[in-house]
Amino acid sequence: MNKHHVEIDACRCIGCGACVRTCAAHNIELKNKKAETILSDCLMCGQCTAVCPAEAVSISGYETEDIIKTNNERLDPKQVLDVIRFRRSVRQFQDKKIPGEVIDEILEAGRLTHTAKNKQDVSFAVLDREKDHIEQMAVSMFRKWKPLADLFSPMARQNKIDRHFFFFKAPIVIVIMAGDKTNGILAAQNMEFAAEANGLGVLFSGFFTMAANSSLKIRKALKMPKKKRAAMTLVLGYPRVKFLRSVQREKLKVTYL
Repeated sequence: MNKHHVEIDACRCIGCGACVRTCAAHNIELKNKKAETILSDCLMCGQCTAVCPAEAVSISGYETEDIIKTNNERLDPKQVLDVIRFRRSVRQFQDKKIPGEVIDEILEAGRLTHTAKNKQDVSFAVLDREKDHIEQMAVSMFRKWKPLADLFSPMARQNKIDRHFFFFKAPIVIVIMAGDKTNGILAAQNMEFAAEANGLGVLFSGFFTMAANSSLKIRKALKMPKKKRAAMTLVLGYPRVKFLRSVQREKLKVTYL
């Protein structure tokens, strides 16, 4: 990862103090009506660059430029709730290729996801050509575990571990890896929304995630960095099933204090 620094152009700075008030690290102060950083070490979260009306604040070391917000459009609240309400795990997929630009959008949703302490520690493995080979590694592992699971779980006894036990013949699988599992889960949720918006069905595969973290062989096949673990696995494809009703849930459990 490139080294980043908060840079403030004194000639552009108008001394409004917006960056000072917004800085989560309290690392900017006004001196002689000009903003200055206090320490070189910082979260590099970019809050300061986003609020500066004069574009005087920037962060070095990024290959991508920030994007200027040109409108204040908001998501429709009812549509958002309906996406969540009617969301289902999909295990039946069409034999249909996902366009590369759609996969890019899903990955971009993961890349843009906020992370704790701005770690930006999330990376991705897209399983395409090697998908079946890597799935068989996990199948072999689970077949060894199954006799033990059958002793304790009637549901496990009902499940047959066939060649497509994890990915259900889906065209693409994305393994999300992170140093902090929470960051990976947050990315997975945003990626699911991007996938749904493109008409895809999604399965969160906890079983494959478990296999990936338990097998050195699978970790090596995924080229997983040493300090990271699989946080979640997204199985993606165009659904071959249409759900007609919403998910039933228990009543809201909430305490207002």
